[in-house]
Amino acid sequence: MSITVAVVEDNKDFRAGIAFVLKSAMNLRCVGEFSNAEQLLHEFPQILPEIILMDIGLPGISGIEATAQLKAKHPASEVIILSVFEDDENIFHAICAGASGYVTKPVMPQQLLEAVEQASNGGTPMSPHIARKVLKMFKKYAPPPQTDYSLTKRELEILELLVDGNDFKEIAGQLFVSLFTVRAHIRNIYDKLHVHSKSQAVVKALRENLI
Repeated sequence: MSITVAVVEDNKDFRAGIAFVLKSAMNLRCVGEFSNAEQLLHEFPQILPEIILMDIGLPGISGIEATAQLKAKHPASEVIILSVFEDDENIFHAICAGASGYVTKPVMPQQLLEAVEQASNGGTPMSPHIARKVLKMFKKYAPPPQTDYSLTKRELEILELLVDGNDFKEIAGQLFVSLFTVRAHIRNIYDKLHVHSKSQAVVKALRENLI
């Protein structure tokens, strides 16, 4: 089965380049190319992409706001931010909005394909310097009082593995359970934490010292 991907990028040439890379991959299928987020949100129910490559600086609503709207309605889809912005504020807000990854431009074709594959497998693709920024940001915030979310021992175990950067397949392998079982636990974790994505769950786990 091909991984379906949509691209939201206002730069026509860059958008065409990304689409070309996606279409050249055997296991990917580009189902939409959009110059603004409003078009994606309008056509989303018809194309249902599994992965969305999202710019931040878009005409109309920003990529961060679009990510928040998308994750609220379609939490199963994964958003990877592709942006020139590397400041803490944009990174932090993108993750809190539900982005599953954050990759800075320019991006090499192989890096782009690996990011899509990683997100599809439950990972959190990030440029190395962005990952370091994220870790530093978490250290700035003292964790608030821990809330009892009634997570089971197994759910806490899986949450810790998510924080450590493991994708769903890796978690299944480490726990000697099926991928289906892991996904079921992940859904329960999201429901209990009131989040819509892996990145939001990781942020909440770190900020509230849940593990």
